[in-house]
Amino acid sequence: MPILLFLIDTSASMNQRTYLGTTYLDIAKGAVEIFMKLRARDPASRGDRYMLVTFDDPPYGVKAGWKENHATFMSELKNLQASGLTTLGHALRAGFDLLNLNRLVSGIDNYGQGRNPFFLEPSVIITITDGNKLTHSSGVAEELHLPLNSPLPGSELTKEPFRWDQRLFALVLRLPGMAVPDSEQLGSVPTDESAITQMCEVTGGRSYCVRTQRMLNQCLESLVQKVLSGVVIHFEKSGPDPPVIGEDGLVDPARPLSSFSPQPWHSCHKLIYVRPNPKTGVPVGHWPIPESFWPDQNSPTLPPRSAHPLVRFSCIDCEPMVIDKLPFDKYELEPSPLTQFILERKSPHMCWQVFVNCSGKHSDSAHPFGYLKASTTLTCVNLFVMPYNYPVLLPLLDDLFKVHKLKPNLKWRQAFEMYLKSMPPYFLLVRHSSCICSIVC
Repeated sequence: MPILLFLIDTSASMNQRTYLGTTYLDIAKGAVEIFMKLRARDPASRGDRYMLVTFDDPPYGVKAGWKENHATFMSELKNLQASGLTTLGHALRAGFDLLNLNRLVSGIDNYGQGRNPFFLEPSVIITITDGNKLTHSSGVAEELHLPLNSPLPGSELTKEPFRWDQRLFALVLRLPGMAVPDSEQLGSVPTDESAITQMCEVTGGRSYCVRTQRMLNQCLESLVQKVLSGVVIHFEKSGPDPPVIGEDGLVDPARPLSSFSPQPWHSCHKLIYVRPNPKTGVPVGHWPIPESFWPDQNSPTLPPRSAHPLVRFSCIDCEPMVIDKLPFDKYELEPSPLTQFILERKSPHMCWQVFVNCSGKHSDSAHPFGYLKASTTLTCVNLFVMPYNYPVLLPLLDDLFKVHKLKPNLKWRQAFEMYLKSMPPYFLLVRHSSCICSIVC
């Protein structure tokens, strides 16, 4: 059930009139209504929940939250008035806190037990503002700052105010007060240069610099396409670049490795799509992405995690591994410089292993938990999530089923016990892991 939170700038500057004869606040209200009509074309929109937050001082900024129905949302939207200051930082914090209100109770973040992409509450925050200077009671701020403290229990367990299934987008209204010749070319809308742009990009979203009504409509069409079920992951290269592949798909020894200078595909902050089950409408998965620490049962607290897991990938070609008896999870990556680079290599039968630093028992150790692989048709790149340290586990299980016929000898048991010691303990809570252990024991 996607959550669509509209954060509307209600500062006094939103009363300025545009060449259309309407105020910025009127345009913002109309944009929300147009978005809702566009979104209603998708049958999946029947499960949408709409929320409305403004720049009003807390607690009056939340106009429609978890308890309010759709009629209340529309009534509050219609009655919005512009007055006061541009307190964007406080309003954003109020919006994120509203979204995170029930997460600790629901256990969706699964702190200390790995991150499950299939535990998610996809949320899109759409801010509509005029991009004016950020003002507050004590003056004008040059940079966007969100209040660090949150009243929500458990908020200290995540370093940022947002979560990996929450993305921020901004429509920054730059419509002039007087009509100008229409020389506009339809195409990609540029990002804005205001303070909110960087915050959007950090969450996996973006800003739009809107100069005309036609450009606004184009942006709304684009935003409707952003309502996707998924989570944002930070992919980063580890180790050297891969050898250059020739036209025949083989390594070309005559061409040197690419330079050590940073390339766009070395580090990407992108969504992985988490598809709901067609029958139930709920995503299904089996394996978590490891934590970046080894859980200490004697510690009274958990270390705070980053909102987006840092998943490193090695560019060493490996053969993908699967066995019949053990499930795996597969997530398609949002198009990015990384997916483009992998697809251009045209190696659909090879994969790159992924791991999370410090996920192993020793502070600097990490074992692969899956791999990146181009689809056979070279149309997309998928992240395969497997049991932790799967290159050790899968051959063991293959022997268990095919060689030992579920009656393992002492040598096999010892090897399996060694594997278990290298695996984070929360993987034993996964149903398939416990089934394997019960068979062996």
